[in-house]
Order: sequence, then C-alpha cells, then structure tokens
Amino acid sequence: MKLILNKKPKDVTIIEGFPGFGLIGTIATEFLMEHLQTEKIGIIEMEEIPAMIAIHQNKVIEPISIHYNKQYNMVLIHAINIGKDMGWKVAAVIEDLAKVLQAKEIISLEGVGSPNPSTGRRVFFYSSRNGKVSQKLTAAAQPLMEGIIVGVTGALLAKQISVPIVALFAEAKSNLPDSQAAAEIIKALDAYTGLKVDPKPLLKQAEMFEKKLKSLLQKSQEAEEIHEDKKLSYVG
Repeated sequence: MKLILNKKPKDVTIIEGFPGFGLIGTIATEFLMEHLQTEKIGIIEMEEIPAMIAIHQNKVIEPISIHYNKQYNMVLIHAINIGKDMGWKVAAVIEDLAKVLQAKEIISLEGVGSPNPSTGRRVFFYSSRNGKVSQKLTAAAQPLMEGIIVGVTGALLAKQISVPIVALFAEAKSNLPDSQAAAEIIKALDAYTGLKVDPKPLLKQAEMFEKKLKSLLQKSQEAEEIHEDKKLSYVG
C-alpha cells in the first residue's frame, strides 16, 4: 500500500468517507467533491486488492483517491473499494497522510444501522476531544454513548494518533446505498465546519450520486468475480 501525492498543502482538515454501512461515507464525500470544487492531488495505491479501476463519464475512478479544496483548506479521501480486512493498513496510510500534510483534524463520515427503521435518520458523533466540538454539533447530532466502530474509523481511533478525530455517524435504513442518510450527515458536517452547504438541492444530488455509486460498485464486484474465476482456472 502506497501514498502518492502530487501536491502537499499544509495545516489541512482531512475528511474521510469509506464504503461502510449504507455507503454513507462514499456518497457524502462524492457530494462534497462536487460542492467544494476540488482537484485530485493523489491516490492510495493498493496492491492487496485486484488491479481494477472504474471508468465513469470518461474519467478514471480509483479505489481510493485524494482531493483538495483550497477555499476551506480541506482534503477529502474518497473511496469506492478498499478490499476486505484492510482497515488497519488504510488507517496507517491516513496517519502518514496527516503527518505529511500537518493536518489539524480528521473528520470521519460513517453509516450505522438503525434500531428502528420507521424513525428518522439520526446523526451521532464521537470526538477525541470535547468542548467546542460538542457545542457546534449539539443542534445537528447526538453524542454516541454506546456502539461498536469498525473499519478505518475504528482503526484510527484505536491507534490513538496525535491528530484530533471527529467521527459522524448517520443512521441508515439498510446496507443498501442510503442517500437520505448521507444528506443528514452532510447537514451535521455543515453545522460543525461551516461549509455553507445549500440543503435544498442536496438530497436530489445525493440520489444522483447513489445511482452512480450503485453502478460503480456493481461493476467493481463483477470485476472481482472475474478475477477470482481466472485465479481458480489457473489453479484448476
């Protein structure tokens, strides 16, 4: 696994969103990439997963790409595929990225299952520091009092890195892509960071991203199955 950067802005805020429950992180970072007019400044190269990329509207979509917004001095980590059981390794690369860019904060966007699907999509938060974080988020999210955090965000918190981490969790109705839950987490992120996201077109755009991601993930899954079939044919 290798971090490749062609630009190295300093004192940034890093926002990461990985394809977890409801694809909340991936949909939310996809929306932010469009809303904040970002430029791609790097990728995380992963030899541990099958060699594949997606093509969407004549553009390459890597498994993990890194994007920068100058206005807010913000770096977005966008991911559509990190393979299986790669949380610790990806977290280690994000820690390296935070050191290289002298990041002042990491914000994680995650999805969690809803215990009552008939209710609205609530947003929760956890922070490695208190005070102002809670004050900013009180109106948009509730403190996470109990829960199990897995994947990259769980690994980052377990590693206890020096960079402060704020994790936002949106309740999703199912493990299928949930654009409405992604919209709710964007609203909480806006309350915390002041990104000035217009909530009116947000849900419509989130639904568009949901359809796009469903297509990308389906193609990625088909490519992995082809890769496994080829591997079996070589062995057999």
